[in-house]
Amino acid sequence: MRILIALGGNALLRRGEVPDAGIQLHHLMQAAPGLAAVAADHELVITHGNGPQVGLLALQGMAFAPDDAFPLDVLGAETEGMIGYLIEQELGNVLPFEKPIATILTMTEVDPEDPAFFDPSKFVGPVYDEAEAVALAAAKGWVVKPDGNRWRRVVPSPRPLRIFELRPIQWLLDQGAVVIAAGGGGIPTMYVPGTRTLVGVEAVVDKDLASAVLAREIEADRFVVATDADAIYLDYGGTDEQALAAAHPDALAALSFPAGSMGPKVEAAVEFARAGGEAWIGGLDGLAEVIAGRSGTCVSLSVDGLVSR
Repeated sequence: MRILIALGGNALLRRGEVPDAGIQLHHLMQAAPGLAAVAADHELVITHGNGPQVGLLALQGMAFAPDDAFPLDVLGAETEGMIGYLIEQELGNVLPFEKPIATILTMTEVDPEDPAFFDPSKFVGPVYDEAEAVALAAAKGWVVKPDGNRWRRVVPSPRPLRIFELRPIQWLLDQGAVVIAAGGGGIPTMYVPGTRTLVGVEAVVDKDLASAVLAREIEADRFVVATDADAIYLDYGGTDEQALAAAHPDALAALSFPAGSMGPKVEAAVEFARAGGEAWIGGLDGLAEVIAGRSGTCVSLSVDGLVSR
């Protein structure tokens, strides 16, 4: 099978952790054996998030040279390379030496008229308490919003339209490589209206939605969103909490999930499944069980309604 695995944030950082290299390498060391097991039997593409890393680089840039800080598209490119390297290092330590691994610097096209530019929603950077977040917003011109019981900076997150580097990704897969691509949703780019001039955009594309686009365009057999939850839950944390074993995309789309956590993952799975693919959402720690269909939630047109686990 050709499988695309979108690594959730817990593959690199736990909530509230400082995004330094040592912590990220530690978490990837735990995730690498599961990814290697998939790569041993299947064609594998890996995507990942970059919100904390982009936020940290932005903070560092503003502290060093506030008037000359790099824009978010350039920081996105930096984090694609940085995180791709970390994944390559740890995955290479558990895969056979002859198995090639490649990170592709990936650009994602977005619409300059996307409404997301007028309502920032993508969390980046560390968490703050409310007073600190409000003070930082006033000092730095940020937009901040609640993220659970803490606060974080938010930036525009336009919908991904297409991935530009499909041909090199396909070529690498044909050569038997594990491909790391569309990191952080890809570098956000758009065409200047009325021209064929491509420019970077001050935004961060949602990783899960971009991953679904990439999975569809490379004709992946399975799209897996690996996160810190072992399935999609109804009434998560409530008295009627219930794990789903499977769901029809239309039935799932009729439900509401938190925008800052499970919402984009469910939306991405629904989009991929509606196009005829099979999407799974499950725990990174139990990745082998998810791939085998014994854990997680399957989203597919072949499912009737919602099926509880």
